[in-house]
Amino acid sequence: MKRGVFALAPVLGLLFVAAMPDAARAGVFYPTDFTLSNGLEIIVVTNHLSPVVSQMVWYKVGAADEVPGKNGLAHYLEHLMFRGTNDVAPGDFSKLIAAQGGQDNAFTAYDYTAYFEEVAASRLPMIMQMEADRMHNLRITADTAAPELHVVLDERQQRTDNDPEGRFVEKLDHKFMPHYPYGRPVIGWRREIEQLTPADARDFYAHHYAPNNAVVIISGDVSAEEVMRLAAATYGRVPRRDVAERHVFGPAPQPATHELTMHDAGVEQPHVIWRFAAPSYATQKDSEAYAYEVLAEALDDGEVGYLYRALVTEQAVASSIQTGYDPDARGETSFTIAASPRPGQSPKKLEQALRDTLQDVAQKGLDAATIDDAKERMKRSAVFAREGLMMPGYSYGMAITTGHKVADVEAWPDRIDAVTPDQVNADLRTLASSPRAIMGALLPDPRGRHRGQDDIKPLLGGGTGIR
Repeated sequence: MKRGVFALAPVLGLLFVAAMPDAARAGVFYPTDFTLSNGLEIIVVTNHLSPVVSQMVWYKVGAADEVPGKNGLAHYLEHLMFRGTNDVAPGDFSKLIAAQGGQDNAFTAYDYTAYFEEVAASRLPMIMQMEADRMHNLRITADTAAPELHVVLDERQQRTDNDPEGRFVEKLDHKFMPHYPYGRPVIGWRREIEQLTPADARDFYAHHYAPNNAVVIISGDVSAEEVMRLAAATYGRVPRRDVAERHVFGPAPQPATHELTMHDAGVEQPHVIWRFAAPSYATQKDSEAYAYEVLAEALDDGEVGYLYRALVTEQAVASSIQTGYDPDARGETSFTIAASPRPGQSPKKLEQALRDTLQDVAQKGLDAATIDDAKERMKRSAVFAREGLMMPGYSYGMAITTGHKVADVEAWPDRIDAVTPDQVNADLRTLASSPRAIMGALLPDPRGRHRGQDDIKPLLGGGTGIR
């Protein structure tokens, strides 16, 4: 395989190719990674379990890269990417894939926008050509753009405006990270979405959508040599062009408040969400982010998690508890603990139990056996990830669009293995004493009214969403 890959490089005009035999290294997916002369990075992961292939195209642009006053633009453009080129009629992109028995979709986040298809392996040339086509031939007209804007507004209405939890999370995040891109709603503020124009979308497309600002991950029943030939014939024909500078992140600000309570008649089950500012891979020092990942696993992994045992099993104040931590961010990120009170227990009692339990475990520290067990579960998850057709796409896409490399994904099990109990407990003590945190509670309204629905005045603007 190695000899064949490098032999093809001069023919295809590749700038860089990396492929090593599986036995020569530790890793997760063991990919082949190459870059076309127009700057497009392509990653191939071979998986012959079934005659199916997945393609994910990730652009290094998201809600955080929008200019103030035009929030929601990245997500709006994501919708318009399905509205046609000279070769594909408006609305036909997904129909053509469905006609082949495949499926497709897209999503937008703060740091990236991604498009994906899953089809029979024999249809890979078709979907590569279709993605290459809309990478530089998208047509945005008033006739296609106006209806799609209404679709986006309807999506916001459904997912946020009409949903108590959606309104609550939007307000909580805005209070948690004011004057920071991650404090804006992903889908955008309604008043700014309403003002977006076809010209705005065309300008955003021209300044961010280019092969040298994207990465393509193809996994499934394919060979690296086959993908190289197809890439040269499709993506290789897309011209490179200058792209806009990305947003530069500073430190996340102090929360606007440390507590937020929202009552709503649409709520049946109370929720408590506790957010803490935390470093990402991009902002970490001394492997902090890897230690936070281990900490999240140790605190919450079903019934074996420390918080579950303490709050659900022993104290019986919670009916459920989860932790969340996403290190794939270009700026500072958040560490989250979310819980629901057990019937008959008050949310206030649960909040206090959360605070007391976190302080107690921070003082005592998690023992080495608990941390080692968490690390072993995480390393096993990397093995299981190899069976998922789209897991390579998600793993590499999130890493590369936030400033990292294929090697960082492949080194993840070793970096998790290297995390020490001292590092995990240091992160735990930092969380327990952090002033950059907010405790939010979403509660039923006994008076039967919808409250807390005031339209939040944006401090920075809006964001994006999911198609």
